[in-house]
Amino acid sequence: MGEQRLQKVLAAAGVDSRRKCEELILSGAVRVNRKVVDTLPAFVDPEKDIITVDGRKIQAAPKVYFLLNKPRGVICTNSDPQGRKKAIDIIPTDRRIFCVGRLDIDTSGIIILTNDSELANRLTHPRFGLSKTYIADIKGQISGESVEKLKKGIWLAEGKTGRASVKILKRNFKESLIEITIRQGLNRQIRRMLARVGMPVKSLKRTQVGKLNARGLGVGKFRTLTKAEVAYLNKATTG
Repeated sequence: MGEQRLQKVLAAAGVDSRRKCEELILSGAVRVNRKVVDTLPAFVDPEKDIITVDGRKIQAAPKVYFLLNKPRGVICTNSDPQGRKKAIDIIPTDRRIFCVGRLDIDTSGIIILTNDSELANRLTHPRFGLSKTYIADIKGQISGESVEKLKKGIWLAEGKTGRASVKILKRNFKESLIEITIRQGLNRQIRRMLARVGMPVKSLKRTQVGKLNARGLGVGKFRTLTKAEVAYLNKATTG
């Protein structure tokens, strides 16, 4: 495993958020191999070093992996001053888990939650570009020209989006239903892409991440990822 930032190890062990763990370190509450560590950056090897917080030994937390079919109205952050329901509230676990990437509050669909920060960082890194598929219900009849623009990439504030796969599932005068697959993770990307071609989104759901899909997983339900699925995600984000 090698050396990692101390606050990251503490957060992964469920002590608190990474920022709160930084405050604990600076307050002198943390010892590594019986010596107080109160400055940052600090690095430790969680497999070799003895780490304590206020005298309590920290154990490396076993890794857990969940797939949640997030309902609309649920947010993907670990804290919310407004007290809205969070994705982490749906999954009963004593591990400090977090969402891998985000789905905005108005978007439903599958999202991975874990305490494996290394895998999470790789899954969200642009280098690996794991595909994500969405079903968008949009107002009006989408044109072939708009579909081609979406496929080739749309100019947004961050630059031009990558190529997308687009399939029309339903189209009439009042609404269109399309399946769109992208490999980026820009903020509200699908909604913004469709807005640029004059197609406001009525509803949006994510149905697939890489090879993982929502089949058999009702809205608001979750399941543990299989060992094979975790191995697939690790393989897809290495090299």
